[in-house]
Amino acid sequence: MRRSIGIGGSVTIAATCTAATTSIGIGLGLTAGVVGLHLPAIMLLAFLPVLCIAGAYGRLNRVEPDAGSSYSWIGRTLNPWLGFLSGWVSALGTVVFMAYTTTVTGSALVQLADQAGVRSVAGLRLDPESTLQCTLIGLTVLIGAALVAVRGLDLAARLQKYLLVFEYAVLLAFCGYGLFAGDQPFSLQWFNPFDIPSPEALAQGMVLAVFCYWGFESVFSVGEEVRHPREASRAGFIALAMMLTLFLLAGTAFQRVLPLDELADNGAQGLTYFGAKLADQPLAALPLIALTFSAVASLQASVIPTARGMYAMGRDGTLGPVWMRLHPRYGTPAVATLLITAIAVVLALLSVSIPVVNDLISAAVNAIGIVVALYYALTAIAAAVRFRHLLRTAPLEGLRAVVAPVVGAIVLLAVGGYLVRTFYVSTDHFELAADNGWFNLMVPALMIVTGLVAAAWARWYRRSPYFFPHAADAAATDGPTGPSGDGPSGNATTHGSATTHGNATTSGSAAARGNAG
Repeated sequence: MRRSIGIGGSVTIAATCTAATTSIGIGLGLTAGVVGLHLPAIMLLAFLPVLCIAGAYGRLNRVEPDAGSSYSWIGRTLNPWLGFLSGWVSALGTVVFMAYTTTVTGSALVQLADQAGVRSVAGLRLDPESTLQCTLIGLTVLIGAALVAVRGLDLAARLQKYLLVFEYAVLLAFCGYGLFAGDQPFSLQWFNPFDIPSPEALAQGMVLAVFCYWGFESVFSVGEEVRHPREASRAGFIALAMMLTLFLLAGTAFQRVLPLDELADNGAQGLTYFGAKLADQPLAALPLIALTFSAVASLQASVIPTARGMYAMGRDGTLGPVWMRLHPRYGTPAVATLLITAIAVVLALLSVSIPVVNDLISAAVNAIGIVVALYYALTAIAAAVRFRHLLRTAPLEGLRAVVAPVVGAIVLLAVGGYLVRTFYVSTDHFELAADNGWFNLMVPALMIVTGLVAAAWARWYRRSPYFFPHAADAAATDGPTGPSGDGPSGNATTHGSATTHGNATTSGSAAARGNAG
């Protein structure tokens, strides 16, 4: 793939994938329903373990930029089964995100049409709470976004940059004005995590807040297409700092303007309701337009890293070769992009079985939050294992590369585990509803089980070299090699078959794979 983007494009992709406007527009209301008037506290608290995880991603990317990112790093450092599982649940989680974001996008477009006076089309009344209508409208946007992504990262990044500038300008203007115009009394207790109502509320609030930060790591999935590995690492941290600023500002402004019951009850229309409280039309429509832009951009930004991850799995032979076919003109994993989009389309159509948009969003966020906590933690542990020698040779660096990732992993695993237990004991029967604990657990459980089945298929049927790292190392060292790739992720073809990721052109495959012990 071509190294076509720099630091600006990298920041744009990371920030767009995180989709701050969408998270603020639909996530703050859901989170407020869990933690009450402590949105700033939970967003700040969740940022700390995510920052530790970001440090792990950044250091691993500087040593070995790879389109597979956590899938590749965990598989080579910890265990191929865990690596495959992390790549699998990451891809499925993103597909679930894309499926429900099509509904969010459609809902935003319907709301926008309503404010423009268009309330029916061909005699059909438009309803922003109709999952079917919103999904069908959003699917057209998803397909268009995928076609743009096929054209290349540089084009996608340029388009997303303009959308991002508009979104942030609207957020800063409205939230800044809301800080002063709101009539709800300000309290420092909003920033006190110890005042959150219960341990259950803290755990679920943390998962929801981590979900809001989810997406910064997308820039590491395009690490092979960034001009320098350090630019991808810097972009991830810049995007996270921007997210923290916006979430704290928006959380405080929302609570200054909206009473708790109004904030929690409006859910998917939270940002629109907030804008209507602060301004009259046509200015009140600006937050909704920003939300629409964010949803559209995040659909495109989501398919980009997922396609790269599947490309890496195809390159390793853990998936079929169809996933690694590049576009002959644009050099992008075009087939993977279109296949991921097709799967998201099917899942979005199936999700119509949950008839209310808020229920769909809540169920998806809970499911994705658990699997995100899992593969974030595994990536952090992989970094700690890989760079553990720094505790002896450079203790200060060891704190950042080993201790901080381990602390972040422990926090996320503890929160995720507590939430799983809470969901399990919350009911004694299964029901297809967002407030049913067993239903919330079913989605991540299916992701993990299907991942184990797919891993077994790759291991014993495909005989992928990914599951035989020692054989792959020997082949990279002793077998015939092709020309090195550009940078530290150069590929060596072994015995005319599968492609490995060892850097056999420099100091041997063992050194190139880092100090994994």
